[in-house]
Parts: sequence; structure tokens; C-alpha cells
Amino acid sequence: MKRLIFIITFLLMTKTFYCQTNDLNTKPVTIDNEFNSSSKIKEISLNPTKVENLKTLGLVWGFLKYYHPNIAKGNFNWDYELFRILPKIINSKNNEDFDIILVKWIQNLGTFQENQKANENLGEIKMKPDLDWISNSKFSKELTELLLSIKNAERTNNNYYVNILFDGVGPPSFLNENPYSKMKYPDAGYRILALYRYWNIIQYYFPYKYLIGEDWKNVLKEFVPKIISAKNETEYTLTILELIGRINDSHANVWGGNQILNNYYGINYAPLNLTFAENKAVVTYFNDNNLCKEIGLQIGDVISKINDESVDDIVKKNLKYTPASNYPTKLNNIALRTLLRTNDTVLNIEYISGNQLKNKMIKVSSSNKSLIWKKYFDNTADTCFTLISPKIAYLNQGSLKGSHISKIWKEIKNTNGLIIDARHSPTYSPLDSLCNYLYPKKIPFSQFTIGSIKTPGLFTFEYIDSAGKENTGFYKGKVIILVNENTQSASEYHVMAYQKAPNSMVIGSKTAAADGNVSPIFYLPGEIMTMISGMGVYYPDGEETQRVGIKVDLEIKPTIEGIKNGQDELLEKAIEIINEH
Repeated sequence: MKRLIFIITFLLMTKTFYCQTNDLNTKPVTIDNEFNSSSKIKEISLNPTKVENLKTLGLVWGFLKYYHPNIAKGNFNWDYELFRILPKIINSKNNEDFDIILVKWIQNLGTFQENQKANENLGEIKMKPDLDWISNSKFSKELTELLLSIKNAERTNNNYYVNILFDGVGPPSFLNENPYSKMKYPDAGYRILALYRYWNIIQYYFPYKYLIGEDWKNVLKEFVPKIISAKNETEYTLTILELIGRINDSHANVWGGNQILNNYYGINYAPLNLTFAENKAVVTYFNDNNLCKEIGLQIGDVISKINDESVDDIVKKNLKYTPASNYPTKLNNIALRTLLRTNDTVLNIEYISGNQLKNKMIKVSSSNKSLIWKKYFDNTADTCFTLISPKIAYLNQGSLKGSHISKIWKEIKNTNGLIIDARHSPTYSPLDSLCNYLYPKKIPFSQFTIGSIKTPGLFTFEYIDSAGKENTGFYKGKVIILVNENTQSASEYHVMAYQKAPNSMVIGSKTAAADGNVSPIFYLPGEIMTMISGMGVYYPDGEETQRVGIKVDLEIKPTIEGIKNGQDELLEKAIEIINEH
């Protein structure tokens, strides 16, 4: 059951969202229609005091959303309650007035039972809720005590706005977040809602918040003026994209082919693929070999400028709009999603071929997009298995099925070495079947942290995952696993298992560092589609995988010369290691 967390599809996520919403039409939250077309807050004039007040309101609003039992029951449309309180907060006269407004607002939410022990979790704690701000914000005594009583309120494992999947041992699901799909450029109130919604999802249900690298509360304050000042749908969407990027998670992005971002980056693509090698943008693939000859570019050529702007400058400009767990994965995404796009019909390319600096005008087309993505995501090979030599076997996990392994193992078992190529995502999840042959016994290889409905912001270690079985005939040869920045999520998880095999070795470069499952898709106003890593994934000893990637035993990176010569340098090194073994 636990492995199901890795095969949630976008289709299932989006269907689940609408089904869940339709099933709850009788909730009081669905009857409130006052702000269906507008928050009635078109503009917000800011000064430092108002920015600070709006930051604090974001803290309190999100805390109440996940901690107050009556909001959890669906007794309030919490989006619309924000629009009711916002004008009062914006117009508050001083700190005393600000606190009185919040106290009256909270008191109107109704009574509840306090029972701190009912919310206790006996698991090993990885991350505690960040609630010190309640006592440290210099609120009035009345407001502080009221918030602390809500912190200690008795809660159940049910909340209208969030659910922990798989009977409480899976990722969080935010199924009842209205996408407000007709608001491509939401008004100021709805833009603030977008900021508060996303910020508080991260605050309470992102398992790696402690790895963000900065105080997340400071990010909330920083983005208050940014989100309010966004003048159009493009600026709004880019601000959300920048906010998403600040959590440093390769699973997090604006997904779903967002048309606003497509128009911003360009709908037309050049007919070739790039990758970064030796910190240079290098040509690695052509969609059309005839076109390759026509334009004169060759595999291994280095692109230095695009439309008279250096690649280095383009990278610097786009880093904040390129969410990923680490810098190599950001570069990989920029190469794929950003560099060779335009709304014009041509791109002016400056490039280095051999030792010569050249310029070319390249025709671009929207039809190239599908070819580029097909190449990037194509997990298929002529076969998932081949014998490189009589004593070296090769498996491509992108197309490997568990059912294949028993049929091909007789050709693998007596080889000196097995190369497992994990540079593609596993389509069929062969982990258990393959580990049954690689392991001498059942071995733990990972453990997970899970969030909490009763105590939002708390993450505890809940279970350890194992693979393998008793097997005296386990594989005795050298096992080499190939990884790079395309090794992400389920692929990283498979590598964690493979590297527990006796005599195994991982070679390559830093992986995408977003291991394991994701939360189902959720939405921000304007129907901005996004998701996050939903559960913490760690080695059995607690060692991190997020942001740092899978442990690599030998770092090997492609070189420009190797790309130019058509070499697979990781594969060549794996063969060399096995031959020396």
C-alpha cells in the first residue's frame, strides 16, 4: 500500500479535487457566496506598518485555518472571512486597535474544548510546529491567551481544508481550495489570499520547511508588497512562481501548461535540446537531423548568446523563476524550459563550434515543443535489458517491469557486474522485484515523516520501508547505479533501495533532490496549479535526501568533449569499474 504514494497521477489528482468539492455542497462553507466575483478590495496602499500588519494577519489567518476546530468543521468560508477582516486590519489605527479587531473576529468563531493531551503524538519528532510567534509578537494579553487556547484546542483528524491520505500515513491533500478559475488577474484581496494560502500550506504541511534556508516568516513579509503591487496577470503569476521557488523543492512549480507563463517565455521552440556541461549550455540533440545540417550546428557546440543576451545573464535573470531543490536541477530546468523559446519566428544564436565563434538565425516553431518534451521524458529503449558484454549486464529502469526480471535473470545472475540506469523515472516501479534478486535478506532502506491534522506543523517518523527477502542466491557481482539531475522523486527512491545491495556503487552527479511522493495538485486563485513534496523521505539513519540528493559514491559529470564525441561517460566509467573489479 505504501508504494502507492509514488503513482498518483495528475488525472487522479484533478478528478479527486472536483469530486471532493461536490460531495461537500451541504457544508456551511459552501453557502457563503458574498465574494464569488470579487473580494471588493481592488487596491491596497502600503506603508511599513500596514506591511507588518498584513504579515501578522497572514500568520493568524493560517493558524486559525488549521488549528481552530470550528473552521476545521467547514463552518466558515475561510477565504471570504479574510475579505471581511482585511479592510478592518488595513484601516486599524494602532497596535491596540489591531489586537482588538483580531480578538473580536476570533471570538465570533465560536467556542471549543481545550484538551492538549488529545493532540499528542507519540512518534519520534522530526519537526515541531513554528508557533513561537504567538508569544513573541507583543500582542495584547487577551489576544495572546486566546491564540494559545486555540493552540491547545481539542482537534480531530478531520479538517475541511486538508486531509492526510492513505489513512493518515500519506501526503497532505488540499482538496477544497477553490481555484477561482475565472480570475486570471485576481484583485488585491484575492492576491493576498493566494499568498496566505500558499504560505500557510508550507508553514504547516511542507515536510522540509526547516531546509528552506531562511526564516519562512520573513518571506511572508517580503511578498506582501510584491503580491499587492503585481499590475497584471503576468506579474501576478511570476510573483507566485517566485514564491514557489523559495521553498527549494523540485516537485514544486506552476504546473499544467500555464498559458500566461507560456506566453511570457515564448510559445515557439528551437528544434534542439541543450544541457549544461562544465557550466556551459551545450547542444545535445536535434529534433530534425536535416535541419541540423541546414543550420550548421553540431552536437557539442556551446551556445554563448541568445538574441544578443549572454546565456549567463539569462540564467541569472531566471533563477528566481525556476523552482528546484538545488542549483544543478535549476540549470537543467532552465536549459529545457527557458533558453530556446521566443514569441518571434527566429532566434539569433551565438555559439562556439570547435574554436570558432559563429552566429546563426534559427527558425522556431510551436510544433517543436512536443518533440523536445518527448525526448526529455522518453523512458523507452529498444529493450530494458542488454548484455554489454558476456560479463556485464545493463538495465534501463525507465522501461523495466517487475515481471521482466524473472525472465531475464538467468542471463544476469552469473555476470561480473550489473549496471542499473536510473537517469529516467521508473514507469513500472520494479523496485521490489529487482531487490528480491539483489538482496540476501530483507533490508530497510528508507523512512518517512508524516504531517498531522491534530497538530499542524508537526512531522514525526511513522514507518520504515524495506525491500528484499531471504535469498542465498542473491546477486554476487558489482552493482553500479547511474544517476544525474534527471534522477528525481520515484527514481531517487528506487536508487535508495538499489544502493543497499551488497557490493553496490552509485556514480554520476547530484540528483534532483526531491525524493518520494507529492501532494495531490492544489490551486491558487487564478487556477494556478501547483504541488509540493508531501512526505519527508530519509535514509534509515535519518540522513537527508531533500536538497542534497541521493548519496553518490563517485562523482562523474558529462564533459563537452564527451558530448561532442557521442560518449556516455557515466556508462563508460561503470564498465571500467566492473572490468577492474
